[in-house]
Amino acid sequence: MSVVAEGIVPGPSTRDSLGGSYARSADATNGSVPSPSSSVTVAQAYEYCTHVARSHYENFTIASWLMPRRMRPHMHAIYAYARMADDFADEQGSIERLDEWEHELDLAYAGRPRHPVMIAIADTVRRYDIPREPFADLLRAFRRDVDFKDFDTIEDLLEYARYSANPVGRLVLYLFGYRDAQRQQLADSVCSGLQLANFWQDIAIDLAKGRIYIPRRDMERFGVTPQALRDGQVSPAFVGLMKYETARAREMLMSGQALSRMVDHRLRRDVLMFAGGGLAILREIDRVGYDVFRCRPKLTPWQYFILGLRALRGRLEA
Repeated sequence: MSVVAEGIVPGPSTRDSLGGSYARSADATNGSVPSPSSSVTVAQAYEYCTHVARSHYENFTIASWLMPRRMRPHMHAIYAYARMADDFADEQGSIERLDEWEHELDLAYAGRPRHPVMIAIADTVRRYDIPREPFADLLRAFRRDVDFKDFDTIEDLLEYARYSANPVGRLVLYLFGYRDAQRQQLADSVCSGLQLANFWQDIAIDLAKGRIYIPRRDMERFGVTPQALRDGQVSPAFVGLMKYETARAREMLMSGQALSRMVDHRLRRDVLMFAGGGLAILREIDRVGYDVFRCRPKLTPWQYFILGLRALRGRLEA
């Protein structure tokens, strides 16, 4: 599960706007990746990606609004790429579809993109000289989701986040012209911290999929069993475990937000928005008494608006 890949695929009206049978085949969740076609222009491809991005307001709309207008289509393309791959993994559980998607990525880098998302990706990577690695890393994480295995240690979980979350931050840095290791490491801290916050927010949802992201050794340390999680027990042991896990995520987000002081004002707002969003989720988890089983802690549109205002003012609330 990527940090940008929570949402829904575009509805029929957008697919139809791409025109003809190719548009209908572009709904990758209904079958294999489409055959080559020249009927989709670059502008239409970006329009398709924008609809995918805007379909899920919770994680994306405010952050997209804060981003400079000329950057938004490229961020939408990155989001759509991850969204489609996430559907292959979560909705279809298909390694074959992910392999096909990686083949489409190879074609995009070879200058022969076919799918609307890849047409937009090919244009983005050409404009900003983005390497293939972060896109391929995301697919590695999605394959891990299909063949899911529990995590023994926090190091194992963060290794997963290295592929599921950190590539997103690095892609954004490439869009703004930053390619150095120091900024990448700080972006990794924000993205991994946000990924952890999403895991603790979605424990019940992941349990329904047969997944437990809490490291086994942490659970043993606090005396929490997998069955206790499945039973939704908000015991003192579970609360202690959650306080421990959320504290780590908070520390990573606070550490990584130093990136906001090392980038120009255009990107600073987005760094604060994403770090602030993760911190706000952690506060919501605390507010509900760590009972993530009966009510998924999430932010309201108003809370996202406040986060946006704080980001515009260069503020972050721990």
